[in-house]
Amino acid sequence: MTANLPPQYDPKATETKWQKYWEDNQTFKADPEKGGEPYCVVIPPPNVTGSLHMGHAFEETLIDVLVRYHRMTGRNTLWLPGTDHASIAVQTILEKQLKAEGKTRHDLGREKFLERAWEWKAESGNIITNQLRSLGVSVDWSRERFTMDEGLSAAVLEAFVRLYDEGLIYRGNYLVNWCPASQSAVSDLEVDQQEVDGHLWHFRYPLTDGSGYLEVATTRPETMLGDTAVAVNPQDDRYKHLIGKTVTLPIVNREIPIIADEFVDPTFGTGCVKVTPAHDPNDFEMGKRHNLPFINIMNKDGTLNENAGVFQGQDRFVARKNVVQRLENDGVLVKIEDYKHTVPYSERGKVPVEPLLSTQWFVKIDPLSQRALEALDKSNSPVFVPDRWTKVYRDWLVKLKDWCISRQLWWGHQIPAWYAVSETKGEITDTTPFIVAKTEAEAKEKATAKFGNDVQLARDPDVLDTWFSSGLWPFSTMGWPDETKDLDFYYPTTTLVTGFDIIFFWVARMTMMAGHFTGKMPFDTVYIHGLVLDENGQKMSKSKNNGIDPLLLIGKYGTDALRYTLVKEVVGAGQNIRMEYDRKTDESKSVEASRNFTNKLWNAARFVMMNLEGQTPQQLGSPSGGGGLELCDRWILSRYNQVVQESRNYLENYGLGEAAKGLYEFIWGDFCDWYIELVKSRLQQDAEPKSKKVAQQTFAFVLEGILKLLHPFMPHITEEIWHTLTQTGDGECLALQAYPEADISLIDPDLEQQFELLFGTIRNIRNLRADADIKPSVKVTAILQSESEKERQIISDGSVYIQDLAKVEHLTVTASLDADLGQTIAGVVGTVQVLIPLAGVVDLAALRAKLEKKLNKVEAEIKHTAARLTNQKFVDKATPDVVQGARDALAEAEKQAEILRDRLKVF
Repeated sequence: MTANLPPQYDPKATETKWQKYWEDNQTFKADPEKGGEPYCVVIPPPNVTGSLHMGHAFEETLIDVLVRYHRMTGRNTLWLPGTDHASIAVQTILEKQLKAEGKTRHDLGREKFLERAWEWKAESGNIITNQLRSLGVSVDWSRERFTMDEGLSAAVLEAFVRLYDEGLIYRGNYLVNWCPASQSAVSDLEVDQQEVDGHLWHFRYPLTDGSGYLEVATTRPETMLGDTAVAVNPQDDRYKHLIGKTVTLPIVNREIPIIADEFVDPTFGTGCVKVTPAHDPNDFEMGKRHNLPFINIMNKDGTLNENAGVFQGQDRFVARKNVVQRLENDGVLVKIEDYKHTVPYSERGKVPVEPLLSTQWFVKIDPLSQRALEALDKSNSPVFVPDRWTKVYRDWLVKLKDWCISRQLWWGHQIPAWYAVSETKGEITDTTPFIVAKTEAEAKEKATAKFGNDVQLARDPDVLDTWFSSGLWPFSTMGWPDETKDLDFYYPTTTLVTGFDIIFFWVARMTMMAGHFTGKMPFDTVYIHGLVLDENGQKMSKSKNNGIDPLLLIGKYGTDALRYTLVKEVVGAGQNIRMEYDRKTDESKSVEASRNFTNKLWNAARFVMMNLEGQTPQQLGSPSGGGGLELCDRWILSRYNQVVQESRNYLENYGLGEAAKGLYEFIWGDFCDWYIELVKSRLQQDAEPKSKKVAQQTFAFVLEGILKLLHPFMPHITEEIWHTLTQTGDGECLALQAYPEADISLIDPDLEQQFELLFGTIRNIRNLRADADIKPSVKVTAILQSESEKERQIISDGSVYIQDLAKVEHLTVTASLDADLGQTIAGVVGTVQVLIPLAGVVDLAALRAKLEKKLNKVEAEIKHTAARLTNQKFVDKATPDVVQGARDALAEAEKQAEILRDRLKVF
């Protein structure tokens, strides 16, 4: 059988073929029974509503490079895939569909709504995972999980009940971030702080005794309807005498006290602040300290309630205008200032959140965060790469407050609490007693024992925050709380690869949950990657509409080309990368360059295989380290082993971009551009047999090694070439081969340095030939002069390569030059002078005439372009792009003219 590759590389057919092969053959199926050293990664679960964006492509490629590398080093590897149920996102999609039908979820009822949600999941929920397949990710699809599948749902129930039984989950009336759009509580982490141009309204609260007034200022004047105090600093001499007195709240005419609190900054504004405990986090704490009433003025849809008096039923922003107008009419509005300030927006609802007093479920964070902090401070666990994120993670753990985990949604894990509504007239109230249990039957049994046989139960309608289930992901996906083989062998996981933007959302949740439930941190290392920025260096976002579709680039250039571009652009772990992209043509020069690299590799592999006479690397055997190796064989083997050593070192230390660039330079430069050219003459029919055999052995050995080194980055093309090169049938694949190990004895830095001089000499002779317009078919005489005996020896040892690759017939290596060499063209490489005599090789008169003709043409272009640019009418009327184009053309022409004049001096 003769190994043979098609003339053209077809990425689409090749990539589809191997993606199907790997999945059909369960190539990446993990087996804890095989033992060995585990390497485990859980995928950061993308939202089930999502479709592949460039951030996904970047993250999954980075993970896949690591996983494929460690699998090839012999580690027992599991990369576990799955998706997140994304409560708010899915519910938003479904409610939009229902709205288009003129319905609400309440028209359907919870059961029918959830049936519809699961139908949507079955039809549309696999889009993202199918798109991940197109990246060639080496995951174990047999272990694919979904945060609401049966096993993970059982883990969520277990976690909730355990935390509740341990006193770490409680139900309480607390100020939460409320999103009026989704009508649900959202966590601090789901709030986007946006700087806006707003206003600061100043108004007067008259002292009840008629002796004057206090001036306060606020950015939310409608909340004054719920004020229950005015606060001043106890050390503020301006107001000390007023502490304990009262003011009359305008509009409402409620008498409220003047209190003293250290929280008040006497230097800000007037030094007086209105206190609305039910609608501001700081006021909430002040209200608790001073036992103030908590008056809620807002409904959950963002309209004002009965406590707002005449403003009841008005939207909060409409009420804001009307309250201000009323204050002005009553003569208590002092002034309105323009004021730039930060407003919290709901990331999902895209509207300002409202601090709202609400009964919710909370997790006591302190015991959980303390365990995570202890692991970090005592054991540096987990390790963050880059290390600068360690402090960010630690600071966040220190600042965390109790976690509101209830969401007023239907899609998600319903809270396992049942209320004894028969105790509160059939309704769930803030005081209704409840039972926490894993099942309704268990809740019924407990409730009957406590309240009697006639007890009536109603389950809490809320669901858990999505991050609650995601926080369990590293161990719930392994079968926890059951003691499974996967959990025993693969947990804790090895590496978490994720973006810095969810250290707070997700990474901290996982470390706290894992520390509590398993006693271990869920991963050894957290590799924080940067962002993929657009062509202008801007963060990609839906609002800017500046995203770049990875699937479009895959369709145009191939998966391997996109993967390689994303990794090669990374300089230093955690750095952002910029994606070159032309929005008019949907083309990317950087991805096109990687596509060209795949073509270069393909063509080089074809050439190698055409010269192996049907033999595989195994049949040829490894090139010997003895006398059979020629100078260029020893050089390429030194370079190869150097690259093996560097690649391993980079990949072990998360230098993925550096490894990719090193391989690119070695494969394109050393192997394709130099070694292939250096050995061509030894592969001819009439070549000396022993030399030819060694060249074939070296060719095959290095090519197979290249395929293994490059496989984690470009899995599809390397798999295709490897199968053809090795003529391996079904059952084996490159993905499961051993990653190369460096043979240190073959690394020869001195030899590599010698070849740098030889290559520099060859380049110089080639450039001189081009300058003198010497035809490629014409062989020349070259004189190489150096006073260094070492340099002369290097050139003499490699003279056959210089003559072969630079088309030199007669080569002279000398310490000094003869006085008269006739007309020559000269160059310099380091301290070596390179001369080519031109007599009999070039028609100097014809060459001079040709150069003068070119110069005259370029000078005419310069004159014409310069005249256009000095014409004010042209500069004023033409577009800036046209004017700049003319300036660029003038600069290029002047550069060409300078080069031509220098060449004419020689000839």
